[in-house]
Amino acid sequence: MSPNILIIMGFSLIMGTLITTTSSHWLLAWMGLEINTFAIIPFMTQKHNPRAMEATIKYFIIQTTAATMLLFASISNAWLTGQWDILQMIHPLPLTMLSIALALKLGLAPMHAWFPEILQGLTLPTGLILSTWQKLAPFSLLLQLPSNNAMLLTTLGLLSILMGGWGGLSQTQLRKILGYSSVAHLGWMVLILQYMPSLSFLAFTTYIILTFSMFLTFWYHQSTTINALSTSWTKTPILSAMTPLILLSLGGLPPLTGFLPKWMILSELTKQELNLAATTAALSTLLSLYFYLRLSYAMTLTSSPNNLPATLPWRINFLQTTMPLTITTMISLCLLPLSPTVLSLFSL
Repeated sequence: MSPNILIIMGFSLIMGTLITTTSSHWLLAWMGLEINTFAIIPFMTQKHNPRAMEATIKYFIIQTTAATMLLFASISNAWLTGQWDILQMIHPLPLTMLSIALALKLGLAPMHAWFPEILQGLTLPTGLILSTWQKLAPFSLLLQLPSNNAMLLTTLGLLSILMGGWGGLSQTQLRKILGYSSVAHLGWMVLILQYMPSLSFLAFTTYIILTFSMFLTFWYHQSTTINALSTSWTKTPILSAMTPLILLSLGGLPPLTGFLPKWMILSELTKQELNLAATTAALSTLLSLYFYLRLSYAMTLTSSPNNLPATLPWRINFLQTTMPLTITTMISLCLLPLSPTVLSLFSL
């Protein structure tokens, strides 16, 4: 891609998200989402192969459908209440329609099936953008909605946690596994959204850090399947030793960073007397933990069947800087002792 086009598309991507997150009018928010969608399409089509083009077309259709639903819901609310303000989405029918449209944009269950399939057709850097930055604009709109659709969001959250864990069990492609992991983590954020938005934003920030670290790890490993991970110890031995810890942090095990948001969410759900929802979410996380452990096992406790020295790949010389991976890995592993400071920053 030309450097000029890259700068323009990157600037458009950032501006589209900023327009949506800072707007108070539904038309401006819709315009930012559309700019965001069109800006990422050139990144998705950098590799001109049928799989990438198929993923791009699927993404365009899904996002256009969700944006159309969002525009229709906002027009219906303006027609019924006379208000275009985002905080004035008070009529139950447009509010429900809008929540479903944002869930489709985010990839929440049961509207989640498009996300792992599209992620599979993209390169890992583009998949990282799709899994992190592209979630920010619709999530910011979801944060601003009135808190009178708690049942819908709780149902979407529990379904996402369950389907994110269940869908990743039989996958062998790393990008699909990361896609189902994203669905499960978004379920945790939406589950607590109506009761403590700041905690939901903390979970979103932690998810971005962990996902950033995981995508960069697989990119530096040059691995896209579980089988390729079995030879990663010969290519990047230090990184292979750190990756299982990042995976366990994604699973939410103490004393790693990923334990913090899940612990706080379960605590808040218990305070809200949603014991059944908290128990269901905690048990459903075991499904996600299984395929994280499966990846860890493939990396650390197995070796390639053809393990002759002549057939093993030699160590990779990184052409990219490893500083972003270093920073995010340390945050992914060591942030839990700073929990009081983190919680005070998010005003919990």
